[in-house]
Amino acid sequence: MREKIKQEWDKWMKLTPANSLYDRALIWLFIGLLTIGFVMVTSASIPVSTRLYDDPFHFAIRDAFYVAISLLAFSQFIRIPSDKWEKWNVWFFMISLLLLFLVLILGKNVNGATRWIPIGPINFQPAELAKLSVICYFASFYVRRFDEIRTQRWGFIRPFMILGVFGGLLLLQPDLGSTAVLFVLTFAMLFIMGARLFQFIVLAVVGALLFGALVLTSEYRIKRVTSFMDPFADAYGDGFQLSNSQMAFGQGEFWGSGLGNSIQKLEYLPEAHTDFVMAVVGEEFGLLGIIVIVLLLCTLTLRALRISKESLVLEERFKGFFAFGIAVWIFIQGFVNLGVASGLLPTKGLTFPLISYGGSSLVVMAIAIAVLVRIDHENRLVKVGHAHLNDD
Repeated sequence: MREKIKQEWDKWMKLTPANSLYDRALIWLFIGLLTIGFVMVTSASIPVSTRLYDDPFHFAIRDAFYVAISLLAFSQFIRIPSDKWEKWNVWFFMISLLLLFLVLILGKNVNGATRWIPIGPINFQPAELAKLSVICYFASFYVRRFDEIRTQRWGFIRPFMILGVFGGLLLLQPDLGSTAVLFVLTFAMLFIMGARLFQFIVLAVVGALLFGALVLTSEYRIKRVTSFMDPFADAYGDGFQLSNSQMAFGQGEFWGSGLGNSIQKLEYLPEAHTDFVMAVVGEEFGLLGIIVIVLLLCTLTLRALRISKESLVLEERFKGFFAFGIAVWIFIQGFVNLGVASGLLPTKGLTFPLISYGGSSLVVMAIAIAVLVRIDHENRLVKVGHAHLNDD
C-alpha cells in the first residue's frame, strides 16, 4: 500500500508526460494559486475581521469555504464534455443576462455599487458568471459566423451589440471594470479568428470614445483618474487607497517584511483582502513574491493558449476560441488588478484570479480552469486516436 501511494505521488509530482490524458501542470497551477490566495487572504483580513466581527479568522473561514466550493465545482465541471458547452451556450447566455437584470432589482448595495445578489449567508456576483458566458457564446457564434465575420466589413456588428447589452447592464451597477474586460475579450476573440483590420480600428475608436465619455460624465470616475495621476496630492482623500497601496509595495522592497508583518493591512489600506490583496503580498513577500505569482499566472495563461492552439490545429474551432477567451480573461484580469494596486492603472474593482477574496470569482474561475482541463483531455484523446490510426 505504501509503495502504491509513493508511486502515485511520484507520478503527480512530475511534469505532464507526453502520454498523459490530462494536463497535471495546469491542475497544480490552479491548486497552487488557490493555496497562495487562501494564505494571503487570511493574513490580509485579520485586522478588518477583528474589528467587524470580533473574530480574526472570519474572512479566512469564509474563504476556506469558497475554496472548498471551488474545488467541488472543478471536480464536477471537469466531467462535462466541451460539446455540451457549445450546445447549451445560448441558455447559459440567457441565464447570465437574466441574473444581470435581477441584480439591479434584488441586488445588495455595497460602497455605492449594486453588484451582488444575497443568497442566504453568501453574496453572488453575476458579473463573474457573465464573463464566462460571453466567452462561451462568442466562441460558438464565431464558429457559426466564421466566414461572415472574416469576409463582411460589418460582420462584427452583432457581437458588438451583444457586448453593448451586457456592458449597459454592468454599467448600471455600476461596474466599469467588468465592462472593460468584456470589451477586451470581444476584441481579442475577433483577433484570433482573423477578423478584418477595419473592424479592429472601428472597435478601438468606438471603445476609446465610450470609455472617455463614461469617465468625463461621472464625477467619481474623474476623481479616480486624477487620484491615479498623483495619489499623494490628496493622500487623505481621493488618493487614500492608492497611496497606501503604493506604500505597501515600497515597504516590502525586494524580500518583504515576512508573512503577517504588513503594516498597511492594519486598516490603513481599504479592501486589503479583496481588490488590493496584491499590495499586501508586495509588503509581506516583496518584489520576489509578486514575481512568483505573476510567473504562475503567466504560466497558466500560456498553457491555456497552448490548449487553444492545439484545438485549432485539430480543427476544433469552438474549443480553440473558448480556451483562448479564457486565457485572455485570466491574463487581463490579473494584469488590471496588479496594475491598479501598483498605481499603473486607475482604480477598478477587479479581483486577482484565484488570489483575491471573493466567492463568485473563485468558483467561476475554477469552472473556467475545469473547462481548460477538459478541452485538453479531449484533445489528447483525439491525438491518441490519430496515433492508433497511423499505427494501423
